[in-house]
Amino acid sequence: MFSVAHELKASYAFIERNFFLTRRYWGWEVAFLVYSVAGALSISLIGADQGSPELILSLMVGAIFWNYLSVVFSWIAETISVERWEGTLEYTMMAPIRRSSQLLGSVLYAMLYGLVHTGVIFIVLVLFFREVDFSGANPVTAVTFMLLGSFSFVGIGMIAAILPLLYVERGAQMTFVLQSCLLLVSGVYYSVDVLPEWMQVLSHLSPATYVLDGVRAGLIQGIPVSELTGDIWPLLVAGVVLIPFGLWAFGRAELYAKRTGKLKRVG
Repeated sequence: MFSVAHELKASYAFIERNFFLTRRYWGWEVAFLVYSVAGALSISLIGADQGSPELILSLMVGAIFWNYLSVVFSWIAETISVERWEGTLEYTMMAPIRRSSQLLGSVLYAMLYGLVHTGVIFIVLVLFFREVDFSGANPVTAVTFMLLGSFSFVGIGMIAAILPLLYVERGAQMTFVLQSCLLLVSGVYYSVDVLPEWMQVLSHLSPATYVLDGVRAGLIQGIPVSELTGDIWPLLVAGVVLIPFGLWAFGRAELYAKRTGKLKRVG
């Protein structure tokens, strides 16, 4: 019990530290939020230009929920990059705590930060597009798919976090490329049916595809969770498989980085 309490305190410490980092760079956080709001508005205005409230709602869902998933992914995937930038990577990796405790703290903060960040965007879009009707929406379905999608993206984020650990100079760029590829194949702003067949195969491997399908079905059509099992089970499988694999792979990458001296700030 003492060990569990110690590790939970360590996880909370990482949550608190990430909050202090966010507060330290508040100017960048505000700039990123303004950029995200402007991007979501720009995308949603395509539906207004076409005179289609349903298209506006579909684009709004894509912009809002992709923002949440990408924020969760980025916070986790950039854990190593932030540590290296702050010059604390070697100290953190040598601290007497489980790596799972560090990742748990990063994951929880990523989800909380993503909810706040996405909530602001949602409020702005709803106030901007007053003609959009949510009266027939099923919020339970949307929340369910957000939670399932969070765990799936946590696993992918853990795997992506390995890249800056292994590749000191190019790892961060590689995680950005991975995030961009997920955006392309996941049907964020369009149906995956318009993609070439080989890209449609990749879209079925992205958890974001199922999250966005489920959220759109819930908010636009009011479909209950019980009728969307075809989108639920891939997310459950992804979470069950990717999170343990991400923890295992991160541990192996950490041992390799320590053995080869890659924990230094520069390569």
